[in-house]
Amino acid sequence: MSGDSFAEQVRLVEALLFASATPLDEESLLSRLPEGAALPAVLGELQDHYRSRGVNLVKIAGGWTLRTAPDLGPRLKLETSVVRKLSRAAVETLAIVAYHQPVTRGEIEEIRGVALSKGTLDTLMEAGWVVPKGRRQTPGRPATWVTTDRFLGHFGLAGLTDLPGVEELKAAGLIGPRSDVTLSESSLQPDLPGFAAPAEEPEEPYEP
Repeated sequence: MSGDSFAEQVRLVEALLFASATPLDEESLLSRLPEGAALPAVLGELQDHYRSRGVNLVKIAGGWTLRTAPDLGPRLKLETSVVRKLSRAAVETLAIVAYHQPVTRGEIEEIRGVALSKGTLDTLMEAGWVVPKGRRQTPGRPATWVTTDRFLGHFGLAGLTDLPGVEELKAAGLIGPRSDVTLSESSLQPDLPGFAAPAEEPEEPYEP
């Protein structure tokens, strides 16, 4: 591959990423490049180019996109954002779906050890973070729930494998002794940047 052709591929991928409002997966990028193009090298070149600039090339929700450099975020805010307050039940439910998906409502209740209020899943679905996907092949064929690409994008995750582990959650102060709910390593609530302390619910107030 000549230097000029590689440079053209870098320019083309840069333009595609700049023009797209959503992350582009590698298959989409390869479809616009000549056969045999070394996409990893192209992406690596762009990552190096943008590493110290005002925007960075990052992998989010299984695709590549240009995002504002993290250290500049606070200086770009034009207005005060309203922090979404979630109930303790909603935070725990989101975590259970993220770590156990696909999961049914009954399985969520079994893990939490308490009945799920009617609007909890609706709240998460309205936020665009969980959706029903398929049904369990058991009596009653209950719907199963999964997280969305919007969930990954909101929390800056390239994929579900980037969900924080137990030690990260402990260090962030998001988990502690619990006597009423048994949380295994795969069902702990993830670090949710931008959340205020969850609002109290009659069934179970949140006390980190």
